[in-house]
Parts: sequence; C-alpha cells; structure tokens
Amino acid sequence: QVRLVESGGGLVQTGRSLRLSCAVSGGIFDMRWFRQAPGKQREFVAIITRGGSSKVVDSVAGRFTISRDNVKNTVSLQINSARLEDTGIYYCNALRIGMSDVWGQGTQVSVSS
Repeated sequence: QVRLVESGGGLVQTGRSLRLSCAVSGGIFDMRWFRQAPGKQREFVAIITRGGSSKVVDSVAGRFTISRDNVKNTVSLQINSARLEDTGIYYCNALRIGMSDVWGQGTQVSVSS
C-alpha cells in the first residue's frame, strides 16, 4: 500500500525559506508536488523522477527546488524567497505506471508580509 505524508508547512514571512517533506512508503516512484491556493484549482509545481531528474514550473523557478532521498524514501520541496502567492496547501503525489496516482493529505503553507 502506498502512503504519502507531507510535513514542514507553517507560517513564514515573505522572503524567508521553508522546506516541505513528503515521506513515501510502499515503493519508489516519480514524484510531484502540487499546490492549491485559496479559491483556486490545484496546480502542478515540480516533478522529480526516480533517477533524480527534476523540473519546476517557470513561475517558481529559481526559488523552489525539488529533491529526493531514495534511501529514506522522502521527497522535499525547498521554498526560498517566499511570496504571498505561495500561500496554499501543498500536496505530494506519486506517479504509478498503469495505476492511479496517490496523494498525500497536504500541508498548509501560509506566507505573511
């Protein structure tokens, strides 16, 4: 059974940093981070393959970094220079070939000025 548990969210001031973590159990997968701002649809933020190749969307490039530790089976999202628009619930997502994705429960990030 695949299970994802996010952690690391919280309240952060603009310009500061925050590191989100996703603990994965049940396998090693290509992993994604999504976020959902209040009143908006969930949006894709970053992806990292099992081999470590990664990509973030242009809107957060240079500020967000996705990484993984395959020994601990965790995936992280480093948020630097936080902005008000980074506020939202952040979800990690496991891509499974031929099967449905698995989602974590989400972790809240709130950025204040």
